[in-house]
This record gives sequence, structure tokens and C-alpha cells, in this order.
Amino acid sequence: MEKANNESQSPLSFLKNLLIARWRSLLLLLIGVYLPLQVFEILTVKIWDNQAGFPWDVPILLAVHSTANPQLDVLAVTLAIIGLPWTAIPILGAIALILLLQKRWRSLAYLLTASLGSVIINRTAKELMHRVRPQLWQSIAPESSFAFPSGHAMTSITLVVILLFLTWANSWRWLVLIFGSLYIIAIAWCRLYLGVHFPSDILAGWMVTLGWTIGVSIIIKPYITKVKTVDSELPKDETTLLPEEKKLINEE
Repeated sequence: MEKANNESQSPLSFLKNLLIARWRSLLLLLIGVYLPLQVFEILTVKIWDNQAGFPWDVPILLAVHSTANPQLDVLAVTLAIIGLPWTAIPILGAIALILLLQKRWRSLAYLLTASLGSVIINRTAKELMHRVRPQLWQSIAPESSFAFPSGHAMTSITLVVILLFLTWANSWRWLVLIFGSLYIIAIAWCRLYLGVHFPSDILAGWMVTLGWTIGVSIIIKPYITKVKTVDSELPKDETTLLPEEKKLINEE
């Protein structure tokens, strides 16, 4: 017993138990946070050195533009309006009000943190990078702000990821995943079709938003709706702090 107790308190044993207990979170941290942010860093460094971007930026834009016709013009402009950051505000506001009325504080905190953080990241990156928009043809819906990263791309993926985490505990998540993916791709297509973004702008927007929204979810855990306690058979709702959260507060 003494040997087992000493072994359980050793640093290697503690690290082993920690990795076993938290392997899902660590895997999510690697795939959902580190890898997207690493891609974003590569894109940022390359564009910082060369505003022209990557060799595949212009060919992709020209290929998309070659399909232009009046019907697609109307569709692209409509999608651009739907994908505006200002359009997402009423949607997120309505969801926030529902969460407030239901007293789902954890989910509400995640929604506000993820969405506001996404806006701040986008505005900061645009002002730092100062990347001008493509000038390959006269766009039917021109933009005057900086291009990198795409605000439309960040807004669409922020909205979908938030909805995905909020519906994670039920079967609605599959509908959100399917239609949300189509929505994200459609918004990206319209930005390329209108000639107001390089493909690297959109890819960068996707990557930094994934890293941010998933990283925040690991901290706030919006997918946890019930927390079971040891001294009570009834589960507490998500206003209850997790044991590790209580411990951090007490230590501070």
C-alpha cells in the first residue's frame, strides 16, 4: 500500500493519469486550436512579406470569375448581404436572449466571448496587415476596407461553431453541421465570385476563428449542460461551477 501510494504521488504517475483523464481535451487542443493557428501564422507571415500572397490566389479567383453570369451575380450579392457581420448580430442577439431567459450562463458566456473576440481579432488583424483587396476586375459589390482576414468568413464560421457547441448535446448538431458547412462554403464562394477577397484571406479567417472559438470552448465548456454532484442525486444546472473552476477561484 505504501509503495502504491508513493508511486501514485510521483510526477510521472501524475502526468500519466492526467494525460489519460484529459486526452480528449488535449486532442481537441491540438487539432482544433494549435493546427488552425499554425496555418494562420504561416499565411500571415507569407502575406506580411509579400502582399501578393500565394501563387494559387489569383488562378483560383480567375477560375471562379470565369463562371460569372447574371443569375450568379444576384446570388453572390444576396449571400454577401446575408454574410455581413451586422446581419449576424440580430441572430446572436436572439440566441443570447433565449439563453439569458433560460439562465444558461455558461452557454451565454461562451456566445458573448466567442463572438466579441472574433470581431476584435478581425479588426485588429486587418489594421495590422493592411492587405489591399484584389483588383483583377470591377466588382459588382466593391469593398473599401482591408482584406486580410475575411470578415465574412470569420462571421460565418463563428456563427456555425457557436450553434454547433450549443446543440452538441442533442441531435440538432447534425443539422447544424450539415447546413452550417454549406453556409460557410457559400459565403466563401460569394467573396471570391465578387472578387473582393483572395482565397488566402478566407482560409486565414477560417483558421483563426476555429482556433479562437474552439480554444474558448475548452475553457468555458458550453457543451456541459448538467453537472452531477457527489452529495446529491439531483444534477445541478449549468450555473454551477465545475470542481476545477471552484478550486481555481478558492486558490486566487
